[in-house]
Amino acid sequence: MFHFSKYHGLGNDFLMVDARAEETATTMDQLTAERVQRLCDRRFGVGADGVILALPPQVGGDVRMRIFNADGSEPEMCGNGIRCLARFLADSDGDGPGQRWQVETLAGRIVPELQADGTIRVDMGAPFLRPEAIPTTLEVGPAGLPQGSLEVNGNTLQVAAAGMGNPHVVIPVDDVDAVDLEGLGAALEVHPAFPARTNVHFVQVLNPSHLRMRVWERGAGPTLACGTGACATLVACRLLGLCSSQARVDLPGGPLGIAWDGDPGSSVWMSGPAVAVFDGLVTPELWGEEPVSADAPAATNADAAAAVVPVQAMAVDCATVCVNGCIRPDACPSAEARARAMALLERSSLDDLLNLASDSLESRTRARFVGGG
Repeated sequence: MFHFSKYHGLGNDFLMVDARAEETATTMDQLTAERVQRLCDRRFGVGADGVILALPPQVGGDVRMRIFNADGSEPEMCGNGIRCLARFLADSDGDGPGQRWQVETLAGRIVPELQADGTIRVDMGAPFLRPEAIPTTLEVGPAGLPQGSLEVNGNTLQVAAAGMGNPHVVIPVDDVDAVDLEGLGAALEVHPAFPARTNVHFVQVLNPSHLRMRVWERGAGPTLACGTGACATLVACRLLGLCSSQARVDLPGGPLGIAWDGDPGSSVWMSGPAVAVFDGLVTPELWGEEPVSADAPAATNADAAAAVVPVQAMAVDCATVCVNGCIRPDACPSAEARARAMALLERSSLDDLLNLASDSLESRTRARFVGGG
C-alpha cells in the first residue's frame, strides 16, 4: 500500500511515511488506531514506538508532522520523533548541513536544523508552566512551576509538571534504577492530576550538568528515550535548583544535550542523533485489507467498484482492487504510470533494470552520509 522508512532516535523508533504528495496524504487519511497498532506490533507487524507522517503544510510552514503512538493515540509532539523527521526529510531530499525546516505540529511550529556531524538541533519552543496549559491540577509552587505531593500505589511522591506542547511529570529520585517504572509510570500516566494523561520521568541528578532519567511515555509505556521529556526534565530541575542551564541528559537509549536559560519565555534547545534503519513496503494484509483469493468467484466491474466505495478518494491499488478488471476503464489513475513502465521495460535489458535499482538505493544511502552524516 505504501512505502515507509524506519528511523530511531536513541532507540525511540518510528515508521516514517512521506505523505507530502496529495495521493499519499489521502491514503494516510485511512490511518486508523487499529492500523497503527498493527504496524507498530513488534511480533506481528513492523515494530515501532509510533508512526510519523510528513504531510503538506497548512499554515505557512515547510511541512506538517502528525505522530501516532503505538496504541493509536495522537500526541501533540515528540522530540525524538521530530529529529527523525528532519533526518528523514534530509535523506529523502538530499539536504545538507544547515538545512532548517519549519515543522507544523499540534504543539505549534518547531524548527529542527541538520548539523554538520549529522545530529539534529531543535528549537523546541518555550516550556508551558501554567497548570491549565500543561494541563494539570497541580498548583504553581515556590519554584515557579506546578508541583506538589501525589499518592501513587502507596507511595508519596514529590513531583513537578511542565509542558513541551505535551504534558510531563518529573520526579527527582536518588536512584532511577530502584524505581518501579512499570507500576508507578502506569499509575502516574492516568493520575487524576493529569486530565489529558501524562508522560512520566524519574530523574537522578549526578551533578548540575549531568542528569540521568527513565521514561514512561503516554500511550507507549517504557521507551528508551523521550526528547520532549528530556526537555521538560531539565526545565523542572533548573527551576527546582537541581541543575544548571545546560546538561547532558542520559536516557536508556543514550544522551541528549538540553539547554534552557531559565527565562519562562525562552526556547528549550535539544541536540541529538537520528538514525535510518531500513526502508520497507507495507502489504495490503498488514494495512488491513482483505487479500483476494485465487479461488474467489469472478466479480463484475460494477461489483469491484462497489467494493471499494470506502476508499474511492485514495489512489487505486490496481494489484488489489482491479484483479478482476479495471474499475475505472474511462479514467484509469494508473494508465500513465503503467505506460511509462511498459516503455521502460521494452527498451531496457534485465541488467539495465538491476543497475537502475542499485543506483537508486546507492543515491539514497549516499544522501544519508554526504548530506551531513
